[in-house]
Amino acid sequence: MADANSIVKDLIESGIHFGQRTANWNPKMGPYIYGKRNGIHIIDIKETVKGLLLAKRYIAKTVAEGKDVCFVGTKRQAKGVLETRVPDVKMHYVTERWLGGTLTNFRTIRSRLKRLEELETVERESNYASYSKKMESQLRREQAKIKRNLDGIRNMTDMPGALVIVDVRKEVTAINEARKLGIKTICLLDTDGDPDMADIAIPGNDDSMRAIDVVIRELCLAVAEGKQMRDMRQAAGSAEGSSSDGAQRRSRRAQFRRDGSDDERGPAAADPAAAQA
Repeated sequence: MADANSIVKDLIESGIHFGQRTANWNPKMGPYIYGKRNGIHIIDIKETVKGLLLAKRYIAKTVAEGKDVCFVGTKRQAKGVLETRVPDVKMHYVTERWLGGTLTNFRTIRSRLKRLEELETVERESNYASYSKKMESQLRREQAKIKRNLDGIRNMTDMPGALVIVDVRKEVTAINEARKLGIKTICLLDTDGDPDMADIAIPGNDDSMRAIDVVIRELCLAVAEGKQMRDMRQAAGSAEGSSSDGAQRRSRRAQFRRDGSDDERGPAAADPAAAQA
C-alpha cells in the first residue's frame, strides 16, 4: 500500500493529471476525465494508477516468459527519458523516428543493422584508411544515419512481446504494425488521444517530461522484476533437469547391479526350469 501511495504522490507531483484544453479533447477519453479547470481537462488519477499497475503486471509476466519489450517515444519530451531509463534494463527503444516496416519488414531492418556492424568494424580496424576522402565521408554519413535510427533496437533479434508507446497520435505507424502482428500495446495517452488504439491505456499528460519519466521508471521496474522471475524459472528448470538426470543414472546403476547379480547366481538360479532339470 505504501508503494502505491508513493506512486500516486510521484504522479501528482509530475503533473500527469493535467490534460489538453477542453477544445482539443477526444470524446472517447470521457471515462478517464475527472473534470475541468481553467479550460483544461483534469485526468482521473485513479484511472492512471489503474492503467499503470495493469501495465506493470503485464510487462512483468511477458518478460518472465522470455519475451522483450520495446519502448517507443520519438517526441522531444520522451527521447531523453527513454535513452536514460531503458538501457539500464537492457530493453529496446526507438527515439528518433519509427521507420515503416520496423516490425512488419524486420528482415530488412536486420540487414541494415548488419551493415552498421560492418561499417563499425571498418572504422575500428582501419579507420577507413583504405578509402578515398569522398568514400569515407559517404560511409560515415551512412553509419551515422543507421545508428541514429536503429541503435536502440540493434540487439532485438525477435519480435517483442509488447510495445510501450508515448503519445498514440504521434506513433500511429508503430501501433498499426503492432496490431497487425498481434503485439500488445501499452500507451501513455493524453485527453486528445484515442484509447481504442491501446490494448492497455495509461491516461496521463504525455507532454510532461516528469510525467513520462515516472511512468517509464515504473515500467522499467516491472521489466527488472520480470527478468528476475525469468532467471528464477531458468534456475529452477536447470536444477530439476539435473536432479532428474541423476535419478535416471542411479536407476540405471541399480538395474545394472540387479542384472549383474543375476548373472553371478548363474543360469540355474536365473532359470528355475534349468535348476529342476
